[in-house]
Amino acid sequence: MQDTLLLGPEGVKKTILHGGKGDIPKFITGAKVTFHFRTLLCDDERTVIDDSKVAGTPMEIVIGNMFKLDIWESLLSSMRIGEVAEFWCDTIHTGVYPLVSKSMRRIAEGKDPVDWHLHSCGMANMFAYHSLGYDDLDELMKEPKPLYFVLELLQVQQPSEYNRESWALSDEERLKVVPVLHGQGNKLYKQARYQDAAQKYKEAIICLKNVQTKEKSWEVPWMKLEKMANTLTLNYCQCLLRMEEFYEVIEHTSDIINQHPGVMKAFYLRGKAHVEVWNEAEARQDFSRVLDLDPGMKKAVKKELAVLNIWFKSHRQIVCYFFLF
Repeated sequence: MQDTLLLGPEGVKKTILHGGKGDIPKFITGAKVTFHFRTLLCDDERTVIDDSKVAGTPMEIVIGNMFKLDIWESLLSSMRIGEVAEFWCDTIHTGVYPLVSKSMRRIAEGKDPVDWHLHSCGMANMFAYHSLGYDDLDELMKEPKPLYFVLELLQVQQPSEYNRESWALSDEERLKVVPVLHGQGNKLYKQARYQDAAQKYKEAIICLKNVQTKEKSWEVPWMKLEKMANTLTLNYCQCLLRMEEFYEVIEHTSDIINQHPGVMKAFYLRGKAHVEVWNEAEARQDFSRVLDLDPGMKKAVKKELAVLNIWFKSHRQIVCYFFLF
């Protein structure tokens, strides 16, 4: 079947490659749509950019959930279950595709799709050029082009037909689930289940960061979310310390300190991490900053410095003994 149709949105053409079955499903807000996709350049070779079948996992989006590539909702809403269709989309619809593709590729590689420790809003990231980590996506970012999307609709589940994970929540629902995840993380931490606690904190941070990208940087709503995210990030770092992921602690606390140099707890946790990786000067500097920000931490800092002194005294003795031979 090769029917070429003009869809409602300007700059879109649809060609049905394989007809589906039944009526068009109800694509109501909250419905989860599962589909395969293939993205191609509009060149003579029809160069493939992404293919979910090659990645081995179909795509899932939730209708009305502010998916960055919103044109996909319109495309899918014209399809029947089992249908395969090719959509030509002009650049007015494809400008954000490199960002979406990056997230999907990171998921396929088993990585975190959201760089949640970066403290800048999503729109700023979009228009401030930096490498996405993939050469082909960098080219598309610098010079957006029309694209072909070949979609195969697999399933449409209504909101009551599936268990909604945090990524499938609306912004309002995300904000409601954050304190729940925070409390669960605290409880797991007290039980010494640090890996599980870290996962709860991380999920809460991602929820906040997704909401925060829709706010204007440094204004009151953004700052409120930032403060909540920083608190959770520091809890996450406490788990990382227990898990001996010291360099990651240094990375996340440094991100906070660079943006908010008055956060005492960030200096304290970074100082503890520096001790563990034998960065003596950096550790002492951080603990000194802790006392500047909160003199009430004198007892805790004194304890850490005592450990630091014993640690490095022993280290120097070992080094001297080694060179004797």
